[in-house]
Amino acid sequence: MVRGMRGKIRANMYIFDQPFQEYNIRKFILDFFQDPNVLSTLKMFSKAGEWQILNQAVHDVRIEQLQTNVLSLEFFDRLFNNQIVRQQSGHIKKCIEEYKDEFIVDDELRKALVMDEFETYDIFSDNDRKEFIFHLFKHFCLGGQVCQYEDEVQPYLDVTKSVYKDLISVQKDAETQTIHVVSPVFKIEALNDKGKKFYPSRTAFEQDFAYMIIDPIKRHVIILSNFYEGPSFFE
Repeated sequence: MVRGMRGKIRANMYIFDQPFQEYNIRKFILDFFQDPNVLSTLKMFSKAGEWQILNQAVHDVRIEQLQTNVLSLEFFDRLFNNQIVRQQSGHIKKCIEEYKDEFIVDDELRKALVMDEFETYDIFSDNDRKEFIFHLFKHFCLGGQVCQYEDEVQPYLDVTKSVYKDLISVQKDAETQTIHVVSPVFKIEALNDKGKKFYPSRTAFEQDFAYMIIDPIKRHVIILSNFYEGPSFFE
Protein backbone atom coordinates (compact mmCIF):
# COMPACT_ATOMS: atom_id res chain seq x y z
CA MET A 1 0.00 0.00 0.00
CA VAL A 2 1.09 3.60 -0.59
CA ARG A 3 3.24 5.07 2.13
CA GLY A 4 1.46 6.77 5.02
CA MET A 5 -1.92 5.01 4.57
CA ARG A 6 -1.04 1.66 6.13
CA GLY A 7 -3.25 0.86 9.10
CA LYS A 8 -5.72 3.61 8.24
CA ILE A 9 -7.31 2.21 5.09
CA ARG A 10 -9.50 -0.88 5.17
CA ALA A 11 -12.03 -2.82 3.12
CA ASN A 12 -15.05 -4.77 4.39
CA MET A 13 -17.27 -7.07 2.35
CA TYR A 14 -20.91 -7.86 3.10
CA ILE A 15 -23.45 -10.11 1.41
CA PHE A 16 -27.03 -8.95 0.89
CA ASP A 17 -30.12 -10.96 -0.04
CA GLN A 18 -32.59 -8.33 -1.17
CA PRO A 19 -32.97 -7.27 -4.82
CA PHE A 20 -30.79 -4.26 -5.64
CA GLN A 21 -32.67 -1.33 -7.15
CA GLU A 22 -30.32 1.49 -8.06
CA TYR A 23 -33.12 4.05 -8.26
CA ASN A 24 -33.77 3.42 -4.55
CA ILE A 25 -30.14 3.65 -3.48
CA ARG A 26 -30.78 5.89 -0.46
CA LYS A 27 -33.04 3.27 1.12
CA PHE A 28 -30.51 0.54 0.28
CA ILE A 29 -27.69 2.43 2.02
CA LEU A 30 -29.82 3.34 5.04
CA ASP A 31 -30.90 -0.29 5.37
CA PHE A 32 -27.24 -1.29 5.14
CA PHE A 33 -26.27 1.01 8.01
CA GLN A 34 -29.16 -0.27 10.15
CA ASP A 35 -28.25 -3.93 9.73
CA PRO A 36 -27.02 -5.46 13.03
CA ASN A 37 -24.17 -7.28 11.28
CA VAL A 38 -22.92 -4.01 9.82
CA LEU A 39 -23.25 -2.11 13.09
CA SER A 40 -21.28 -4.79 14.92
CA THR A 41 -18.45 -5.17 12.38
CA LEU A 42 -17.96 -1.93 10.43
CA LYS A 43 -15.27 0.20 12.03
CA MET A 44 -14.45 3.89 12.24
CA PHE A 45 -11.67 5.83 13.93
CA SER A 46 -12.30 7.23 17.39
CA LYS A 47 -11.14 10.64 18.62
CA ALA A 48 -8.28 8.80 20.28
CA GLY A 49 -7.10 7.57 16.89
CA GLU A 50 -8.10 3.95 17.39
CA TRP A 51 -10.41 1.68 15.40
CA GLN A 52 -13.81 1.19 17.03
CA ILE A 53 -17.03 -0.57 16.03
CA LEU A 54 -19.58 1.78 14.45
CA ASN A 55 -22.38 0.58 16.75
CA GLN A 56 -24.55 3.70 16.60
CA ALA A 57 -27.69 4.72 14.78
CA VAL A 58 -27.44 6.26 11.33
CA HIS A 59 -30.24 8.76 10.76
CA ASP A 60 -29.34 9.92 7.27
CA VAL A 61 -26.68 9.58 4.60
CA ARG A 62 -24.96 11.80 2.07
CA ILE A 63 -24.44 10.05 -1.24
CA GLU A 64 -22.42 10.92 -4.32
CA GLN A 65 -22.50 8.49 -7.23
CA LEU A 66 -19.23 8.12 -9.11
CA GLN A 67 -18.59 6.94 -12.65
CA THR A 68 -16.89 3.70 -13.64
CA ASN A 69 -16.35 4.18 -17.36
CA VAL A 70 -12.55 3.82 -17.31
CA LEU A 71 -11.11 0.38 -18.02
CA SER A 72 -7.50 1.26 -18.85
CA LEU A 73 -4.61 3.17 -17.31
CA GLU A 74 -4.40 5.06 -20.60
CA PHE A 75 -6.71 7.45 -18.76
CA PHE A 76 -3.56 8.74 -17.03
CA ASP A 77 -1.42 9.12 -20.17
CA ARG A 78 -2.13 12.84 -20.03
CA LEU A 79 0.29 13.07 -17.10
CA PHE A 80 3.09 12.15 -19.50
CA ASN A 81 1.70 14.10 -22.46
CA ASN A 82 1.51 17.31 -20.41
CA GLN A 83 5.03 16.92 -18.99
CA ILE A 84 3.88 16.46 -15.41
CA VAL A 85 5.72 13.14 -15.43
CA ARG A 86 8.88 12.54 -17.48
CA GLN A 87 8.19 10.31 -20.48
CA GLN A 88 11.17 7.98 -20.22
CA SER A 89 11.80 7.62 -16.50
CA GLY A 90 8.33 8.19 -15.03
CA HIS A 91 9.82 10.65 -12.54
CA ILE A 92 7.38 13.23 -11.23
CA LYS A 93 8.55 16.79 -11.87
CA LYS A 94 9.20 18.87 -8.77
CA CYS A 95 7.98 22.40 -8.12
CA ILE A 96 8.33 25.08 -5.47
CA GLU A 97 6.72 23.87 -2.24
CA GLU A 98 3.27 25.28 -1.57
CA TYR A 99 0.37 24.51 0.74
CA LYS A 100 -3.16 23.70 -0.37
CA ASP A 101 -5.65 23.07 2.43
CA GLU A 102 -4.14 20.19 4.43
CA PHE A 103 -1.63 19.17 1.74
CA ILE A 104 1.98 19.98 1.00
CA VAL A 105 2.35 20.38 -2.76
CA ASP A 106 5.94 20.07 -3.93
CA ASP A 107 5.54 18.44 -7.33
CA GLU A 108 3.59 18.92 -10.54
CA LEU A 109 1.45 15.81 -9.99
CA ARG A 110 -0.17 17.02 -6.79
CA LYS A 111 -0.44 20.50 -8.26
CA ALA A 112 -2.50 19.05 -11.13
CA LEU A 113 -4.65 17.07 -8.70
CA VAL A 114 -5.57 19.73 -6.11
CA MET A 115 -4.57 23.25 -7.18
CA ASP A 116 -7.34 24.51 -9.44
CA GLU A 117 -5.66 27.89 -9.87
CA PHE A 118 -3.00 26.32 -12.09
CA GLU A 119 -3.34 25.45 -15.78
CA THR A 120 -2.46 21.77 -15.37
CA TYR A 121 -5.49 21.21 -13.12
CA ASP A 122 -7.62 21.29 -16.27
CA ILE A 123 -5.98 18.23 -17.85
CA PHE A 124 -8.63 16.32 -15.88
CA SER A 125 -12.08 17.70 -16.64
CA ASP A 126 -14.88 17.89 -14.10
CA ASN A 127 -16.29 14.74 -15.67
CA ASP A 128 -12.92 12.95 -15.42
CA ARG A 129 -12.82 13.81 -11.74
CA LYS A 130 -16.09 11.96 -11.17
CA GLU A 131 -14.47 8.67 -12.19
CA PHE A 132 -13.90 6.25 -9.33
CA ILE A 133 -10.44 5.39 -10.67
CA PHE A 134 -9.50 9.08 -10.50
CA HIS A 135 -10.62 9.24 -6.87
CA LEU A 136 -8.47 6.21 -6.01
CA PHE A 137 -5.43 7.58 -7.82
CA LYS A 138 -5.80 10.97 -6.17
CA HIS A 139 -6.16 9.44 -2.69
CA PHE A 140 -3.06 7.28 -3.16
CA CYS A 141 -1.04 10.22 -4.49
CA LEU A 142 -2.02 12.46 -1.58
CA GLY A 143 -1.23 9.71 0.92
CA GLY A 144 -1.47 9.78 4.69
CA GLN A 145 -0.53 12.09 7.53
CA VAL A 146 3.21 11.64 7.00
CA CYS A 147 3.88 13.00 3.52
CA GLN A 148 6.27 10.34 2.22
CA TYR A 149 5.71 10.78 -1.49
CA GLU A 150 7.03 8.57 -4.27
CA ASP A 151 9.48 10.07 -6.77
CA GLU A 152 7.99 8.09 -9.67
CA VAL A 153 4.39 7.80 -10.80
CA GLN A 154 4.42 4.03 -11.44
CA PRO A 155 3.81 2.93 -7.81
CA TYR A 156 0.67 5.09 -7.76
CA LEU A 157 -0.54 3.67 -11.07
CA ASP A 158 0.17 0.10 -9.95
CA VAL A 159 -1.72 0.34 -6.67
CA THR A 160 -4.60 2.19 -8.35
CA LYS A 161 -4.95 -0.55 -10.97
CA SER A 162 -4.71 -3.33 -8.40
CA VAL A 163 -7.29 -1.87 -6.01
CA TYR A 164 -9.66 -0.83 -8.80
CA LYS A 165 -9.64 -4.35 -10.27
CA ASP A 166 -10.25 -5.89 -6.84
CA LEU A 167 -13.19 -3.62 -6.08
CA ILE A 168 -15.22 -3.47 -9.28
CA SER A 169 -16.99 -6.26 -11.18
CA VAL A 170 -17.15 -6.42 -14.97
CA GLN A 171 -19.13 -8.30 -17.60
CA LYS A 172 -18.56 -8.99 -21.28
CA ASP A 173 -21.38 -8.26 -23.68
CA ALA A 174 -22.16 -11.47 -25.57
CA GLU A 175 -22.90 -9.65 -28.83
CA THR A 176 -20.31 -6.87 -28.94
CA GLN A 177 -17.66 -8.62 -26.79
CA THR A 178 -17.06 -5.31 -25.04
CA ILE A 179 -16.37 -5.25 -21.31
CA HIS A 180 -18.30 -2.94 -19.03
CA VAL A 181 -18.42 -2.34 -15.30
CA VAL A 182 -21.55 -3.57 -13.51
CA SER A 183 -20.68 -2.20 -10.06
CA PRO A 184 -22.22 1.14 -9.11
CA VAL A 185 -19.95 3.11 -6.76
CA PHE A 186 -21.02 5.68 -4.19
CA LYS A 187 -19.08 7.98 -1.92
CA ILE A 188 -20.96 7.86 1.37
CA GLU A 189 -21.15 9.69 4.69
CA ALA A 190 -23.32 8.69 7.64
CA LEU A 191 -25.06 11.34 9.75
CA ASN A 192 -26.30 11.24 13.34
CA ASP A 193 -29.62 12.52 14.69
CA LYS A 194 -28.24 16.09 14.71
CA GLY A 195 -27.31 15.93 11.04
CA LYS A 196 -23.59 15.76 11.81
CA LYS A 197 -21.25 13.45 9.93
CA PHE A 198 -19.66 10.75 12.07
CA TYR A 199 -18.71 8.10 9.50
CA PRO A 200 -16.15 7.54 8.07
CA SER A 201 -15.01 10.12 10.65
CA ARG A 202 -16.12 13.38 12.22
CA THR A 203 -13.43 15.41 10.47
CA ALA A 204 -13.74 17.05 7.06
CA PHE A 205 -10.39 16.17 5.52
CA GLU A 206 -10.47 15.06 1.89
CA GLN A 207 -8.50 11.94 2.80
CA ASP A 208 -11.26 10.83 5.17
CA PHE A 209 -13.41 8.79 2.81
CA ALA A 210 -15.76 5.85 2.50
CA TYR A 211 -16.89 4.28 -0.77
CA MET A 212 -19.60 1.69 -1.26
CA ILE A 213 -19.07 -0.61 -4.23
CA ILE A 214 -22.04 -2.84 -5.04
CA ASP A 215 -22.07 -6.01 -7.13
CA PRO A 216 -25.78 -6.43 -7.98
CA ILE A 217 -25.19 -9.84 -9.58
CA LYS A 218 -23.16 -11.56 -6.85
CA ARG A 219 -25.02 -9.46 -4.29
CA HIS A 220 -22.13 -8.23 -2.26
CA VAL A 221 -21.12 -4.81 -0.97
CA ILE A 222 -17.56 -3.62 -0.39
CA ILE A 223 -16.85 -0.65 1.85
CA LEU A 224 -13.47 1.00 1.27
CA SER A 225 -12.67 3.56 3.95
CA ASN A 226 -9.74 5.59 5.17
CA PHE A 227 -9.06 7.76 8.20
CA TYR A 228 -6.78 10.78 7.98
CA GLU A 229 -5.54 12.41 11.17
CA GLY A 230 -4.54 15.63 9.50
CA PRO A 231 -1.18 16.76 8.16
CA SER A 232 1.85 16.42 10.40
CA PHE A 233 2.90 20.01 9.65
CA PHE A 234 -0.18 21.29 11.55
CA GLU A 235 0.88 19.64 14.81
